[in-house]
Amino acid sequence: MKFGVQISRWRTGVPDIVRWVADEGEAMGIDSAWTSESYGGEAFIPLAWMAGKTSRIRLATGIVAMPARTPTATAMAVMTLDHISEGRAVLGLGVSGQKVAEGWYGQPFGKPLARTREYVDIVRQAVRRSEPVGYDGAYYQVPARDSTARGLLCYMHPLRQEVPILLGSQGPKNIALSAEIADGMVTGLFAPKASAWYEEQLDVGFARAGFSGRKPGFEVAAIVDVRCGRSLSQAADPLRPTMAFYIAKMGLPGRNYYYDTFVRLGYQELCERVARTYAEDGADAAAALIPDEMVEAIALVGPEEKILADLKAWDDSVVDLMVLRGPDEDVKAVLRGALS
Repeated sequence: MKFGVQISRWRTGVPDIVRWVADEGEAMGIDSAWTSESYGGEAFIPLAWMAGKTSRIRLATGIVAMPARTPTATAMAVMTLDHISEGRAVLGLGVSGQKVAEGWYGQPFGKPLARTREYVDIVRQAVRRSEPVGYDGAYYQVPARDSTARGLLCYMHPLRQEVPILLGSQGPKNIALSAEIADGMVTGLFAPKASAWYEEQLDVGFARAGFSGRKPGFEVAAIVDVRCGRSLSQAADPLRPTMAFYIAKMGLPGRNYYYDTFVRLGYQELCERVARTYAEDGADAAAALIPDEMVEAIALVGPEEKILADLKAWDDSVVDLMVLRGPDEDVKAVLRGALS
């Protein structure tokens, strides 16, 4: 199992974990650093800073929002990062959610699978630099439709013509799409006991791409919450409100893949209660319904020694890389134990 660190969104200042990754994490043996974005901090800039402070770890966006940039702008950013880091860039992409895409970026959400396919096609075309970019899709047109301009060839030569692209994937169709067109996937709320279900969805995509088994080099990265505490229940407490929010408020009615994730784990009746309670009695009452075992299914929670023992289940799953996120000291403690 490989381990990475998620540089989660921050409200002000620079988190200590950013500097720790550069000062200690690389020497300790972490595989990668991952940055995210939504409608606050930007993902590429912290990776560029870490590129100058490190020499080995991979530098990955996990994930950048497709509505935030045109495909060619994303290609420019990742090519630049790849040069600065001497070939350590990894591009994690995601469609974001409809609320963020339309409410922050001012972009129509559309059909996420079709949009993703077009976006990846253009990024790859731009990075390969084998010919001027030309694409006429339903969502993206380069050059612009009805324009007299010609497609352009990026004047910066890429360090690598193939930069790894991983897709943020939660639902079954997006997981299959990742297996078909990408080099890996980044998922959240992964539960080791559901590993076989993920493998089934991946196999659908691998078959579409012409592979009878797992595509060579394909990587499954899971973003995993970490909370250390004297007991499982105490450690799980900070994650209950987040899980209740995922179940009740993420996405739109009938299109909440996070809700569906917990239903697949056998919590359909509980999910219905959580959603109803959230609407009628508020967030705190909904969070109180989340049991310890539900948190434990998708997160590393409890005393350090318990967490280290729990890693065995993840090691036996389809996951290749655990990207840990949480309070800085908790993440550091688990990584020290796992990599010692």
